Amino acid sequence: MTRRLVALLALLLVAACTGGGHGADPAPSADVPGDIVIASGRDVTGNNGVRRQLIDAWNAEQERRDTGYRARLVELPGSADEQRSQLLGALQSGSAAYDVVNLDVTWVPEFAAAGLIRPLPRAMLDADVIPSVAGTARWDDRVYAVPFNSDVGLLYYRPDHLRQAGIHHTDLRGIDWDQLRNLINYVQARRPHGYEKGWTTQLRAYEGRTVNAVEAFASAVPGLTLTDDEGRYRADVDDLAQGVAELRRRTDDSYTLTDADRSDEEKSLADFAAGRTTFLRHWPYAYRVLHQTFDERRLRVAPLPGRAVLGGQNLAVTEASDQPGRARELIRFLTGRPSERCLLDAGFAATRTSAYRDDSVRCPLSAPVPSASPTGERADDMPRDERTGRPRYAEDILLPALQRAVPRPRTPLYGAFTQTFTAQLGPLFGADPPTDAELARRLDEALREALPD
Repeated sequence: MTRRLVALLALLLVAACTGGGHGADPAPSADVPGDIVIASGRDVTGNNGVRRQLIDAWNAEQERRDTGYRARLVELPGSADEQRSQLLGALQSGSAAYDVVNLDVTWVPEFAAAGLIRPLPRAMLDADVIPSVAGTARWDDRVYAVPFNSDVGLLYYRPDHLRQAGIHHTDLRGIDWDQLRNLINYVQARRPHGYEKGWTTQLRAYEGRTVNAVEAFASAVPGLTLTDDEGRYRADVDDLAQGVAELRRRTDDSYTLTDADRSDEEKSLADFAAGRTTFLRHWPYAYRVLHQTFDERRLRVAPLPGRAVLGGQNLAVTEASDQPGRARELIRFLTGRPSERCLLDAGFAATRTSAYRDDSVRCPLSAPVPSASPTGERADDMPRDERTGRPRYAEDILLPALQRAVPRPRTPLYGAFTQTFTAQLGPLFGADPPTDAELARRLDEALREALPD
């Protein structure tokens, strides 16, 4: 790392710790110097991903200042559910000395209610954080985390398929689901090479099914949240029946890929890349991954019709940490304006509006995008704005999608909710699905039991 870069990072760190609306914090010098251990899932930006690069930059500054502190990243194996179980077990038993944990947005209420993470100064959520995203960091009217990277459902599609079907207006921003189904009908009449069905998504019996269902329910019944501010179940059978009906329409066999009910993020991405479908519901990281295969003549992205679900990860300080001051300082750096711009440039959905709109905010890292991913994709082929260097879709598509996104139910019992929700919706994808009313009645009964008042 050059002296110039280290100096720049030093200035950014000072700004992150003392300015930008963050507010004052207890002096970290009271902590005992040593490793600050961060537990996180895998970085989707690949080997030497942007998260690790940001941690390395913070470490370089600590070394320059001779503070005696160093951050160390521990990447947890397995699926998101497996990572949650590992973190819960480690923090409850004290078997792992984690200072900072990178939590899925749905886990924050659970970890906060269990006393496993510390409340943070309110000023750590400043006005630059996208409001919908900031809401995922609070519980019980307190701030327990700071958004690190966000996520939202998006619609990827093949404009070359549309052109082959005689559709020459290929900007699909603002379309609804009825219009999407009409487009699918046009494409199916032409059937491009390798094409099987209109669209695919993640409907296997895991969190992907929950996400798709919540998007359908929220689109069918505006304002439906399923839980109240205290995490208690609040819905009725009529609302659920409308949600089930919308999910049934979206997953109709006539235009949904046959094996979508066994599909997750990886499989749906591969099916779309193979040309089996024209449309794909997926997350922002797919923008970079798919552009390793497609150029802009064959790949576009738009906001998902209807309401899209908010995802992402938030950083929290563990209750067991013996160096909470430095842990907060590290979180400030990792979630500050320059760092969020780095995350956006690397393919994540940034959590700050400035990353999308403020041209003066630049990533200080020399190479926020790694040369190759763990699966061996080529160097960065992501389309970028020539003037700013941002991903080309960032300001006009990704940011508005994040601003309009809806959260999944907020409850300390989210694990019980999603398991119940996923299981009860399973018969919808079976050989003899029940009626909307019957499935809604069963779902209502099961959720009342899983989320008692």
